Amino acid sequence: MKHVSGKAALLALSMVSTSAFASHWSYEGEGAPEHWGELDEAYRICQSGMNQSPIDIESTAKAHLSPLQTHYSEGPITLTNNGHTIQASEKAETRDSITLDNQTWTLQQFHFHAPSENTIHGKKFAMEMHLVHKNANGELAVVAVMFDKGAANAELEKLWGVMPGQVDQNISIKPNLDMNQLLPKNKTYWRFSGSLTTPPCSEGVTWIVLKHPLTISAEQLEKFTHTMHHDNNRPVQSLHGRVVVE
Repeated sequence: MKHVSGKAALLALSMVSTSAFASHWSYEGEGAPEHWGELDEAYRICQSGMNQSPIDIESTAKAHLSPLQTHYSEGPITLTNNGHTIQASEKAETRDSITLDNQTWTLQQFHFHAPSENTIHGKKFAMEMHLVHKNANGELAVVAVMFDKGAANAELEKLWGVMPGQVDQNISIKPNLDMNQLLPKNKTYWRFSGSLTTPPCSEGVTWIVLKHPLTISAEQLEKFTHTMHHDNNRPVQSLHGRVVVE
């Protein structure tokens, strides 16, 4: 499986994390996803890449996947509105991590898309959370959690209660968020090789899409979409022969 180099991964994370370097891309108008590859030489792979995310998970292959092991104990320290999403970032030396392929992947940040970016048999979910992890080599793994509209999510409300309404606004948050409550109890998943879903769309990202969704209330969803002012999901991309395993 091809991976993002350490240097490329750090650049990609910075592009996801800040709006300063990528203010001209967006989800609508001239900067919409279908134009990303034309906006900047650094974004060319958004258009030419053969392993782009998100995808529609339709047909899958059975494999002996190891259970996903999560080790979340600390939680994020800042919440940022970067104009593209609401992002919760970890401190530099966090212990929050997952174990995958017998390696430790440390949580860097997590953020949200509404509606979902990945789809299941063509179904879009109300919202999708991406937990971005990095291993010692700088390679990236994203754990995706889907949210259906339903009961309010109490743990999510701790973030929503302090959601920054202005672009480039950062808010310090108390470390009382139980990250484990933002994951389904059943952590079975689909796995595939993909990319970042925002410019520069770097490929070689390991995707872990959890099969069991959580819920978010209509009010919570409305607060997010009102803050973003528009949908912030990239359309699904062609598989180009990739196999999704479960």
